[in-house]
Amino acid sequence: MTSYYAEVLMQRAAEKENPSGGWFPSQNTSFKEAGDLYQQAANAFRLEKQSKEAGGAFCKEAECREKAGEEADAANVYLKAAKTPHQFKEEYPDLAIRALESAIRLLHRIGQFRQAADREKEIANIWLQGISDIGKACESFERAGEWYSQENAQATANACFKDAADLHAELDHFPVAIELYEKVANYSLTSALTMYSVKDHWLRAGLCALATQDTVTARRNLQRYGTQDATFPSTREGKFLESLVEAIEAGDIEAFTAAVVEFDKITKLDNWKTIILSKIENGIQDEPGLT
Repeated sequence: MTSYYAEVLMQRAAEKENPSGGWFPSQNTSFKEAGDLYQQAANAFRLEKQSKEAGGAFCKEAECREKAGEEADAANVYLKAAKTPHQFKEEYPDLAIRALESAIRLLHRIGQFRQAADREKEIANIWLQGISDIGKACESFERAGEWYSQENAQATANACFKDAADLHAELDHFPVAIELYEKVANYSLTSALTMYSVKDHWLRAGLCALATQDTVTARRNLQRYGTQDATFPSTREGKFLESLVEAIEAGDIEAFTAAVVEFDKITKLDNWKTIILSKIENGIQDEPGLT
């Protein structure tokens, strides 16, 4: 019964949205009334846990709110479309992304840039977790990071840039990853609250350089990091990178493995570092003349 009621409401809403007889001054009222009916239909679908239909009805409501000139309300309804229906993002991630993109368009128009960045970050996580498209997730994380930077939310921006860098490295986009890690590190050097994280960003950047088997670039970058922070070469991260460079230059797998084991004893390697180190090791084994 509830589903039938929702379908009736959808039909009534469509009739309100598209009245016969052309454009009249009262058309804004028609759009508002149609939006109200679509909202009722969406809630009826929600009761039946028909997430796709509920999300679609909310999107229709948002379109009507926008046509009525209620852009802020329309943006909020698009957000509701992406979030509210039961398991909508999990079951229909592509539709959730479409709703969020529509919300972002309106949020930009009304000057809500921080909220737009939040929604772009949400899209990134859907690309990553719901669709498993790492490339698209990278794009959204970087876009969100740029928007956060424009709003002076640099800590949140850096988190997005770091997430994008991690994913770029997984895709073997090492130069891009290095650039992003260094961007985050450079900002982190400017604050006592974030300086502690710099050595990890540089470690990640250094591993990315070594994953290309380019020890010349890796050494040059290490020297630059030491110039930016004189304490870095004496840190465990700095010493670890230096040991890896020497092992790769010598084509010495045993020395490479020993350096990794020694570092891991005190600072447990996370999954990302383990993956990149495996790529570096494979590169040493495959590189002619290094073994």
